[in-house]
Amino acid sequence: MKKLMTVLAGILLSCLLLQAQQYDVLDKVNADVRKSYGMEGPHRLDEFGTLSKAPNGYKPFYISHYGRHGSRYAWNSKTYSFIRDVFKKADKKGLLTPYGQEFAAKYMDFFEEPYINTGDLVPLGFDQHQAIGTFVYEQFPQVFKGRKKVDALSSTGQRCIVSMGAFVTGLMSGNPKLAVRMQSDHMGMGIIAPPSAPRAIRKTFKGQKDTPDMETPESFFQRTCNPQEVLDKLFTDSSFIAEMEKDEEETFLDQLFELLCGYHNYVKEPLFDDLLTDGQRLKFWEAASYYSFYSDITARYGVIPLLQDMIDKAEASFDDPNRAAHLRFGHDYILEGLVTLLNVNSMGTIPAKPEEAKYWFQNYNIPMAATILFVFYKNKKGDILFKVVLNENEATLPELTPVTGNYYRWSDFRNWTDKLMAEHPEIK
Repeated sequence: MKKLMTVLAGILLSCLLLQAQQYDVLDKVNADVRKSYGMEGPHRLDEFGTLSKAPNGYKPFYISHYGRHGSRYAWNSKTYSFIRDVFKKADKKGLLTPYGQEFAAKYMDFFEEPYINTGDLVPLGFDQHQAIGTFVYEQFPQVFKGRKKVDALSSTGQRCIVSMGAFVTGLMSGNPKLAVRMQSDHMGMGIIAPPSAPRAIRKTFKGQKDTPDMETPESFFQRTCNPQEVLDKLFTDSSFIAEMEKDEEETFLDQLFELLCGYHNYVKEPLFDDLLTDGQRLKFWEAASYYSFYSDITARYGVIPLLQDMIDKAEASFDDPNRAAHLRFGHDYILEGLVTLLNVNSMGTIPAKPEEAKYWFQNYNIPMAATILFVFYKNKKGDILFKVVLNENEATLPELTPVTGNYYRWSDFRNWTDKLMAEHPEIK
């Protein structure tokens, strides 16, 4: 009987894993072009989910949060200036195709404002976080009753600080009496963005710098995307670009695809959407998503200080009836690292082949203003459950066995994370 139960449990687990895989992901991206914008695309305010009711006898009492800043201009001015410089040189050499001339003319008219505002939050970014803050209050009003304390910590980047203010505005629209404290300083970067913290407080963990035993993103892109086809649409001869790329961290096509995806955060018109065919867009999206996944196979261990902070502050709040929430506002690569570290929705699963990465990890799940909540519940006995809400939809933690639905025991989570962190200690 015991052997039979073990076999059945294995079959059940296999079924659950298969269910977690999204074999139709390319169909989803093809059906909704906005998904192809990936991590550079805006948060979908039309995709807020309906959250489940708490198990009988449990009430929400505390929330731990991490949010990526809202929609912004490109984070790196080179995204704009390198594309400009390539088109200028091509024009000077007479190497633009007729379509390339049209594209370049539109780009030159478009270029100045986003270039000057590189990295800054755009109005949509404020709206996103204000809406999310309102959503959190409306879903969990009992957590925010009276003069409850809310601490908010932001990265030092302008886009994160303004996002924090927008979220708090939305939260306080439900209860202006909340005791909110907002903070942004360089010491806080050790929590908000540990790999980018000042060197004096930066930490490295076992496995964080290991080289992944998988095909590199550059190789995957060249093998699957046929990039020359896109270059030939713009230039009669694109060989000059290779010389210009020697001093650049990214290639022209990397920057161009980032532009194609990101400008939708601040321009409503489809200025550049006709450059790629539907098939090309799918391939470029898959390569960009694979790049994000590949980067986080080991880099995820760099967010352990964030995880430790979330654990410590949550447990310190369990016996504090005046504490409602800790909010954190940071960046895509940190939230991406956290969800892969915890294998949220199986996003940290390492596939057998690069082509299978898209079935587990999709970078459109970390858009501008992406948000993760740990919502804690307590019964009269003091037993604590929690659930994870990713982008306003309930998420799963496949490493744990739920008590019911998407609700997990905090003690189970702590046992699992203790083991995880023991296996990846700080390198002194």
